[in-house]
Amino acid sequence: MDGPAGDGGGGEELIVDRMSPTDAGFYFAESENTPLHVGSVAVFEGPAPSYGEVIRLLLSKMPLVPRYRQRVRPVPFQLGRPLWIDDPHFQILYHVRHTAVPGPGSEEQLRNLAGRVLGQRLDLAKPLWELWLVEGLENGRWAIISKVHHCMIDGVAGTDLMQLMFDITPDATHPEPHDWTPQRTPSGVEVVAGAVQDALTQPLRRLTAGEPGGPGVTRTLAGAGRSLVKALPTVARQLTTPIARSLSGPIGPHRRWAWTEAEFDELKPIRTALGGTVNDVVLASIATGFRDLLERRGALRDGLVVRSMVPVSMRQESERGRLDNRISAVFVDLPVGEADPVARLDSVRRQMDEYKQMMQLVDARSIIAMGDFVAPTLLSLGVRAALGASQFYAQAVTTNVPGPRVPLYVLGRRMTSAHAYVPIAGGTRVSIGIFSYLNTMTFGINADFDGFPDIDLLSAGIRRGIDELKVAAGTADAPAGEQPPAREPTEAAAR
Repeated sequence: MDGPAGDGGGGEELIVDRMSPTDAGFYFAESENTPLHVGSVAVFEGPAPSYGEVIRLLLSKMPLVPRYRQRVRPVPFQLGRPLWIDDPHFQILYHVRHTAVPGPGSEEQLRNLAGRVLGQRLDLAKPLWELWLVEGLENGRWAIISKVHHCMIDGVAGTDLMQLMFDITPDATHPEPHDWTPQRTPSGVEVVAGAVQDALTQPLRRLTAGEPGGPGVTRTLAGAGRSLVKALPTVARQLTTPIARSLSGPIGPHRRWAWTEAEFDELKPIRTALGGTVNDVVLASIATGFRDLLERRGALRDGLVVRSMVPVSMRQESERGRLDNRISAVFVDLPVGEADPVARLDSVRRQMDEYKQMMQLVDARSIIAMGDFVAPTLLSLGVRAALGASQFYAQAVTTNVPGPRVPLYVLGRRMTSAHAYVPIAGGTRVSIGIFSYLNTMTFGINADFDGFPDIDLLSAGIRRGIDELKVAAGTADAPAGEQPPAREPTEAAAR
């Protein structure tokens, strides 16, 4: 957030809230076939609350997240990054929708509805969020489908924002809604003048003392240089590794969505027996899902990988609750051409260990901060070019967002499950959003409608991958006629 911009003759001090470079990149990358919002589907025990109850609850919580009443104000000619300004015409009834699924209200019907809702773009002229109250699910249950644009908030901050609606006790009370007065809208002259001033002074501040606690230019460039040198061997190896190019391609306007799930009690014994982390086990299981899908398509061969971009949160503990993106990314080669499930896990573990060492040696926050030196017009073009380039370099996006390990409630109703929705872009036609709640980890799979008519093969394959690793770890019985080979403990397991 920038400082006061003066009253512009209006008698009221104007506080300018300018997008960060990362957030602006997500905003500029939005297109007709590439809606860039994140979302979720949360299912609750019944009975469903009324539409009015949900509206009153949200209005009472709005002061905690002012961004939900703000819209984006672009700067003419992209002279500066867009601003967040209060929407003087904010109407909550537009953002909160009410619908129902027909009987019997099955899980498949909910998935189909959620796929249609989440596949539609948000209106960029209004605050960038929607919430759908869904009634009619089996056993008296109901659901909330939520959408928030990626430029507004990243996954980790999104978990913090669950305070907007969720309580940790069923008997929580909420304050009455209060009237809200929007800050005045800046004039076009103020917007342009502020953008020019920011474009001139922001790099200068970085070049001199820098922002309090922020990286200066020397540290920024040094961090970027170390990152490039350290990453060169990995990049060189990946450039010569055969990738599943058949998974990438043009993205249309429609989406398919599927989900599956696992229990932490299944994943932890695998980690203990075979080594690595729970996240490594999850990525290895996803590799099995892609292996099954490619095998059915007749596109599987030895040595093939599916390269997945894995976002990494750079948010520090002191930054929890800040409404902007603090993320970087690593590229993990999922070894789909490897027939042995334990060898697939070992490959994933080695890669993730390398990335962890690299991230410890490199100040990734300095790399993110380099966006402050890039003109907004070039930033817009650069993000679009990067999204186009991802078509040849990455075939999937996999993001893991840790959720609460305690029960959550909305208006006294307990949430029973939650599923994450991650956008696709740049020719990468499938994403997997992993969300944990209580003892369950869910996998929300979002894919281009035409590119993945067999999305259920991927969903079932992830589940099969978990079961396969359970057998290899000795925590489940092998199917009839199959016995897993005896294995020596891995080095990681021995540690």
